[in-house]
Amino acid sequence: MKKIKIAHILNSVGGVDVSLRLILENCNPNQFEHIIVHGQNDTKVNFVNKDHRKLIDYKLSIQREISPLNDFKAIYNTIKILKAENPDIIHAHSAKGGIIGRVASIFFNTKVLHTPQAYSYLSSPKGLKRKIFLVIEKFFKNINSILVASSPSELNRGINDVGYKRKNTNLFNNSINPIELDNDQISISLPSDFICSVGRPSFQKNIEMMVEVIREVKKVIPKIHLVILGVGEYSPNKKNIEKLINKYTLEQNITLVPWIYRGEIFKIIKKSKFYISTARYEGLPYSIIESLALKKACVVTNTDGNRDLVKNEINGYVVEENDIKTMANRIFTLYNNDEKRKVFEHNAFESFKSNYNIENNILNIERIYRKYIN
Repeated sequence: MKKIKIAHILNSVGGVDVSLRLILENCNPNQFEHIIVHGQNDTKVNFVNKDHRKLIDYKLSIQREISPLNDFKAIYNTIKILKAENPDIIHAHSAKGGIIGRVASIFFNTKVLHTPQAYSYLSSPKGLKRKIFLVIEKFFKNINSILVASSPSELNRGINDVGYKRKNTNLFNNSINPIELDNDQISISLPSDFICSVGRPSFQKNIEMMVEVIREVKKVIPKIHLVILGVGEYSPNKKNIEKLINKYTLEQNITLVPWIYRGEIFKIIKKSKFYISTARYEGLPYSIIESLALKKACVVTNTDGNRDLVKNEINGYVVEENDIKTMANRIFTLYNNDEKRKVFEHNAFESFKSNYNIENNILNIERIYRKYIN
């Protein structure tokens, strides 16, 4: 039987990179063939399939920022690749991948499955820039585009904000493999009791709120310690966060950890008391899925992605964005109430097993691929 060939187009960084690799490494290699079109400087790690075989990848001038010249070159070269490879489906990941994939698809009778992993218009405060990004999404949804949302919230955004017809939408929850740790040794020195979060200082992650929350918690728990992981190269608000930590004298209460291997992040989450997120929006955040898989309760803001994973009073707490006092109170409760925290931890793991295990969910994306082949 002829394999279904899928061309993936993306800037392969962060959660978008994680999402693609999990699909590639779990998809049935006897039924599906994958090629990857991605940025020249986004990743140096080979893409492999379930049999650990290296996959064909093409490096183009695909980058996060808008660049008319580089974007035109990326579209032109993508057209050449699609003509040579003749895929059955294009799967475009993120905003930039979505634009390049859909423009290139004009020259072919090929459906483009678009997974935004958090819509681009959400990346700006309400205003002109946000409106422009939304207009762009509305325009491109008409070009051979099928939405494959990464969360129920993203699906609703696609229908209600972007204007997709429901028949042109699908849901494939971000999912991961069960996490098995060979040991629990971590490479950095941390206090015996700490809470943690993963996210670069940026508008999306709203780490400023997190610092304000820790300032409030410290009034009741002087030894409170927060570990923020993933403070990598693309952290536009990093200096502001460092100034805020210094202003509130929280140097002994907050540790910023630069980029480290994903396996090391798992170990730190595992050792933490629980996980927190102050994000303004998400697709379906892998860090929270990983926390559920590691049996961690979560305290999160009531935003896209977060609210899909964390159910209030079931596997954690959900609080409104920038409600600093309520989040501080929820952290105080979980920190001191071992019984409640253990109930949430049990429910967290049950939620992962039922909803976000890719070993079960991979069948869903395979079904979607079959549905849209030429």
